[in-house]
Amino acid sequence: MVSHNYRSQGKKVILIKPVIDTRFGKNTIDSRAVQGVQADMIITPQTSEFSIPEGTHCVLVDEAQFLSEKNVKGLRELTLNVPVICYGLRTDYRTRLFPGSKRLLELADTIEEIKTVCVQCDRKATINAKFYLEFYPEHRKVIVRDGSEEPDLGTEDKYQPMCWKCWNQ
Repeated sequence: MVSHNYRSQGKKVILIKPVIDTRFGKNTIDSRAVQGVQADMIITPQTSEFSIPEGTHCVLVDEAQFLSEKNVKGLRELTLNVPVICYGLRTDYRTRLFPGSKRLLELADTIEEIKTVCVQCDRKATINAKFYLEFYPEHRKVIVRDGSEEPDLGTEDKYQPMCWKCWNQ
């Protein structure tokens, strides 16, 4: 929506996403509000310099939790010339900071939380809970609390927002 707002005013926006995010296609960015937007730049963990066209009004980064420290450093330097807004999760399903999120939290001028509600109750969701479906002996969702730190991409089929109390039960 931020991209749409800039573009509807005739302003140039650059959309960036990490190469690891292929859930909706290599170059596609999907959100709850807008689907099928094409990224202008796909970056690898080694990307540390950003060549942004002159006249760019804003840089938007999707799935910022998957950024590397090199990426974050380069984006931070980019803020000397153009605003950079990063969107992403703070922690993984184990409640541990993603490396990209950690570095962003350390360097960000401003941090704004986008609030959401727990799927089990009406409390504020603070955890992106990972689950799998168990079909026997009964049909239920089983929450995964431990495991690999390697990214495991998924959407609502694998992750749901939960509050600490519901996740911890």
